[in-house]
Amino acid sequence: MSEINYTHGKIPGEESGIELKHSLCDICSPGMHCGLDVLVKDGKIVKIEGTEGFPINNGKLCTKGASNRQYVYREDRIKTPLKRVGERGEGKFEPISWDEALKTISENLLKVKKEYGADKVAFYSGYSKYYRFMLRRLASVFGTQNYGTESSSCMTSGLMAWLVASGSAMSMNMPNSELIIGWGANGYHSRYPMVRNMQKNMEHGMKVITVDPRITPASQRLADLHLRPHLGTDGALALAIAHVLIENDWVDKEYIDKYVHGFKEYAEYVKQFTPEKGQELTGVPAEDIVKAAELIHSCKGICIPESSTLGHHRNGMQNYRALMSLLIITGNVDVKGGQLPVIHSFMERACGFETYEEEFMEERYPEDAPKAIGADRFPLWYYLRKDMQANALADNVLNEDENSVRALVGFGMNYRMFTSDHRYLEMFKKLDFFADVDLFLTDTAKYADIVLPACTSLERETFMPYNGGKVWYTKKAIEPLGEAKSDPEIISLLAQYMDLDDDLLKAGYKECVRHCLRDLPVSIEEMQASEEPLQLPFIKPYVFGSSLEKGLHTPTGKLELYSEIIAAHPEWGLDPLPTYVPPYNPDSEKYPFRLCAGARIPNALHSRLHDVPWERSLLPEPSVEMSLEDADRLGIELGDDVEIVTDVGALSFKAIPTATVMEGDVFIYHGYREKDINSILNGQNLDPYSGFPAYRSAYCNIRRIS
Repeated sequence: MSEINYTHGKIPGEESGIELKHSLCDICSPGMHCGLDVLVKDGKIVKIEGTEGFPINNGKLCTKGASNRQYVYREDRIKTPLKRVGERGEGKFEPISWDEALKTISENLLKVKKEYGADKVAFYSGYSKYYRFMLRRLASVFGTQNYGTESSSCMTSGLMAWLVASGSAMSMNMPNSELIIGWGANGYHSRYPMVRNMQKNMEHGMKVITVDPRITPASQRLADLHLRPHLGTDGALALAIAHVLIENDWVDKEYIDKYVHGFKEYAEYVKQFTPEKGQELTGVPAEDIVKAAELIHSCKGICIPESSTLGHHRNGMQNYRALMSLLIITGNVDVKGGQLPVIHSFMERACGFETYEEEFMEERYPEDAPKAIGADRFPLWYYLRKDMQANALADNVLNEDENSVRALVGFGMNYRMFTSDHRYLEMFKKLDFFADVDLFLTDTAKYADIVLPACTSLERETFMPYNGGKVWYTKKAIEPLGEAKSDPEIISLLAQYMDLDDDLLKAGYKECVRHCLRDLPVSIEEMQASEEPLQLPFIKPYVFGSSLEKGLHTPTGKLELYSEIIAAHPEWGLDPLPTYVPPYNPDSEKYPFRLCAGARIPNALHSRLHDVPWERSLLPEPSVEMSLEDADRLGIELGDDVEIVTDVGALSFKAIPTATVMEGDVFIYHGYREKDINSILNGQNLDPYSGFPAYRSAYCNIRRIS
């Protein structure tokens, strides 16, 4: 494309035949959705850059966003519906028409419903996420509670922690913060706009504590204090910091007396977590634990970035509760510069306005249907979410009993995200019917009976809300490749072909969105006519403290360190306090190394970009990072083949000895199909509160392969 001379804000003249289209990137769905300038010639994308002034990225793109053109035009894009003609997993398919594909799916789902019940059909969403409000309603109208998503492993654990503590989601008021505690937050590799905002605030005196076992760009460039706990011990670290705060009377007593429930029980529990005990449990020096408490005490307005990594432990949700309790006891919830209660506007994004999305999803929920998969094993998850816990799906099917699901419809389903994921391959083989919707013929799609081709964000219309009350409804930058359709169009067609009793779903995405946004003063047509997000006129600044004064949506109306929701259900076997238990190690002598699977790298998100040449070139081989000390002791050098052994199995990786990793830790990047680390993680090592897998605090051994 060397003939194109393009910089931000300028495009070639009309004689070039190049058009500038505006769209968005949803590779990091849904947290970013950065604005894209898309140059199109003869209906094809020739170049992509970031949109100047866009709310999220302001003209910048990360490596993932910059690869959108390569992502759209990957040679393995599916362009027509496919019907399996070989064995499941063999990858043999033949093209069929949309009519045949939709009839086949509809007939099989209705057959299972008639013979076994609607609850024997499950619906699942991976990436993307923008259509989920429609898929959940589709499942409900069909009659099953068995709707699940990749949120069974992502972010929701933290949301659940805040729901039991405050009754609502929370968001940072970073512009007014004096201290950010970046717990597991490395924005240089994910959520890079957050880093830009942090750097800006640091110029005005904001301090940063980084909590991360590794040395990262965030710890090097941002941290005033870097705490490096052992994997999965974040809760113990938070409780040890709380011990120092309480012992020194560095808590906000007036705030606690007025707004906090359970402080007495909480304070009694944390007495045992002295700085010395904290050092013993976490590896963080006692003096650094005290320094962290001193820094917290010296600041007004403290917040903690949301991080999905904190939930990826067997003790994940309790760890999350423990660290957020630091904000509660110091009076940093619902105050200027602290963590603020928020209402989700759309797609669980807090943008400063309310919609009817929640009502749209809930009004047809089949309350009388059999409970969703995982409800018995993870009762708090079901109580708060009412969704299937997808980490229990394989067990349900493989049990082959009267409760087992017999048909599955997946949208962007990636079986490799599950631990002991070979169980999901066996699950696919047991199903009576499996349909999958995706951009590519993934390893999951190869097990489907019918595969439907989906669109990228550049080939469809999408409603997107942004912080501060901005809204946008995009236009297509290019027409869909081949016969691909958007996920919402597929959902709507399934509702039509099954003749479900729901005129809204049958009417399609735009009408469903219009229904959810019906009270907004801006129409979809006005949003779509704009080349950039529109500012809603009625957004008012949040009044700090207003939620606390009005009373929170908890049983006590207060912030709950002692959860009355959990206490009211002793049969769950869960603790109302944010207690700490160590990560699970099946045999400390056999598996002496702490294993983190899934640490973020800047060039990939899960497995979505490993087949894009630009991105794969940055880390072409599946690798394991380990400390220089461990490498020296084991005789391992850069590039050596090493074997990682867990209680499930063994895999070999290329070794990367590095000074950024602590002795005893190993970090492995996931999503490589040829060396799938999740395949050797224990699928039963799940958090009893949330159902989340222990991706980031497993245990293993490591040896050099001669």
